[in-house]
Amino acid sequence: MLRLAASSSLKFSRSFSMTVPASSSPRHLVSMLELSNTELKSLVDRALHFKTQIKSGEKAPKEVSEALLGKLVALIFSKRSTRTRISTEGAAVYFGGHPMFLGKDDIQLGVNESFYDTTRVVSSMTSCIFARVNSHSEIQELCKHSSVPIINALCDKFHPLQAIADLVTIKETYGDLKGLKLAWIGDSNNVINDLAVAALRFGINVSVATPTGADFDTSIAEQASKIGQENGAAFTLTHNPLEAAHEADILVTDTFVSMGQEAEALQKLQQFAGFQITNELAKKAGAKPDWKFMHCLPRHHEEVDDEVFYSDRSIVFQEAENRLYAALAAIEGFVINKGKLE
Repeated sequence: MLRLAASSSLKFSRSFSMTVPASSSPRHLVSMLELSNTELKSLVDRALHFKTQIKSGEKAPKEVSEALLGKLVALIFSKRSTRTRISTEGAAVYFGGHPMFLGKDDIQLGVNESFYDTTRVVSSMTSCIFARVNSHSEIQELCKHSSVPIINALCDKFHPLQAIADLVTIKETYGDLKGLKLAWIGDSNNVINDLAVAALRFGINVSVATPTGADFDTSIAEQASKIGQENGAAFTLTHNPLEAAHEADILVTDTFVSMGQEAEALQKLQQFAGFQITNELAKKAGAKPDWKFMHCLPRHHEEVDDEVFYSDRSIVFQEAENRLYAALAAIEGFVINKGKLE
């Protein structure tokens, strides 16, 4: 699915609360639900801009490469990562900032110090905080008390940077997005929660197939349906992978066993029988002849076979690279431009 301001007033009681003046509260990137269609499209376009600029080999203008010169970018990671760590550190360096990785074994958070205390301390010394945490409530706590922007780099409910990277990848591949169909075949998790909303904002039809017992979040489904209606896109839920993949342009999945669920692995794999993405499944379902495959990685064989994963249909490594450009767009929009995205 950690901050403060110098002028903040503190109220102490048995349970104390901190009041931060509204005018000093930074804007945070929590999920795709908090963005307007225009704001999301701006983030995607800016990510594509950064990719073009970097691929050209030309240096960024000085006002860009020194936008965070002399400033720290905190990376609070409770969970290990490959793409998220590389992309966020790379994005900080691009703007002249200094990334500081703060893993669960590096700081006092959760050991000798509360979320509140850690947030106030870290945000007082940094320009922003990328937070890759366990629960959504931890992201909410960070946002509540931080004096600098919090960028959600993953929680158990949302994964906004992945959604931005995915839309960049789809736009690179198809150009015009309206009317495409994206089929999710897998678990109901943070990735599809944000990806569904993001795709619907672009007019992409979304069909989600999850096994019985892994139902899509009801609250997010209601909001996604409304966003779909506003943008002329259909949002459907099913437990049948063949139904979801019918006439799909893009087939997407993710891990069936998330970090922290290793003890449930055997049970989960039994639950997801018949959900592996293969050429046979796509053919049987009647997916579009030129369908593409996406996965946020790391990938396991039970989710997609090698024939699809390493084929020309697969755009997973392009998708992974685009995490860098998504992070660049997020820093520019929420940190440098202070949340003004349009």
